Amino acid sequence: MLDQIKGLHHVTSMAADARQNNAFFTDTLGLRRVKKTVNFDEPSVYHLYYGDEVGTPGSVMTYFPFPDLMRGRPGVGEVGETQFSVPKGALGFWQDRLAAKGVTGLELDKTFGAERLRFQGPDGDGFALIESVDDLRTPWTEGGIAEEAAIRGFSGARLRLHDTAATAELLGFMGYQRAGAEGDVTRFVIPGGNGADVIDLEALPQAQFARQGAGSVHHIAFAVPDRAAQLQVRKALMDTGYQVTPVIDRDYFWAIYFRTPGGVLFEIATNEPGFDRDEDTAHLGEALKLPTRYEPYRDKIEAHLVSLAA
Repeated sequence: MLDQIKGLHHVTSMAADARQNNAFFTDTLGLRRVKKTVNFDEPSVYHLYYGDEVGTPGSVMTYFPFPDLMRGRPGVGEVGETQFSVPKGALGFWQDRLAAKGVTGLELDKTFGAERLRFQGPDGDGFALIESVDDLRTPWTEGGIAEEAAIRGFSGARLRLHDTAATAELLGFMGYQRAGAEGDVTRFVIPGGNGADVIDLEALPQAQFARQGAGSVHHIAFAVPDRAAQLQVRKALMDTGYQVTPVIDRDYFWAIYFRTPGGVLFEIATNEPGFDRDEDTAHLGEALKLPTRYEPYRDKIEAHLVSLAA
């Protein structure tokens, strides 16, 4: 069993409108845009990162906003719900705020003993705010949300699968421990994790397969402290039979990817070097940052991208 993984690093999804996406996360949810760059494989498309003040691993929601992308179809073989942690008693504030801003899919319930507010993003994305009594992470409050209600980072994520057995075995190998079950949902937790340390597996044997598009999670990334730990994880996964990519430099972290038995794309990302490697912390997310190989084409790239609100 691995012990290098400490929880989530980031979750990356797709959207159909960059301005709408930026406004939703920075205004509606009050997160900080910590990086404005491009899709490293398709530089005509933004890659936008939102999180806490410095983009701490376990707080970062990222998006590829492909203009006019067809909306995805929810189903199995995907991350169906990305879960954020908020303080105990904050859901009343959030229910009123989200309703006032026209957010759809609002639904209060309780999961594994915690109060939850489910809602949808602009492209039908599945989100939830989950109350926590012991999340001591420091929130970003410059986005207009007071500390007593502000998002602390991820709580975790819920994967929807036809059959959860093989993915449950994989999570166990990755260091997660089974923490209980409610109906068709089984919870796994990293002991002593980074706060974004919960994965729920929901068994939906009769559901249709998901079709990726706007509102779909592209991949979910798990955090390791450094490149040495990442290489240990990569070797262990490959020794177990997984097909894992070589290490890829994403400028702000190093990444490896592999497909899970249930069809979800997993990434293992390093906490180093961080989002302040090319910007001062006070100005994160303000300037368009490009990988070195795209700098000669900056003028062309900038002319193609829409402007975003500050």
